[in-house]
Amino acid sequence: MAEYTITETVDITDVVCPVTFVKAKVALEELEDGDILSIRLNDGEPVQNVPRSIKEEGHKVLKLTDNGDGTYELIVRKVGD
Repeated sequence: MAEYTITETVDITDVVCPVTFVKAKVALEELEDGDILSIRLNDGEPVQNVPRSIKEEGHKVLKLTDNGDGTYELIVRKVGD
């Protein structure tokens, strides 16, 4: 398994789609290329849409973990433009 160090964490469990992706995208934009972002998001639409949208933006999804409480942790590596 690849080793990584989380650079920044964002919790988007308090917002609904499509704002979930917007908040995740803004957090990624504030990071340097290669940095790792941990995103805490809810089950349902957020966990279905946010990882897909992040991949479409060209970033690398490293891991998606079910926290067992209705939330997930998504680990993303920022890929440069």
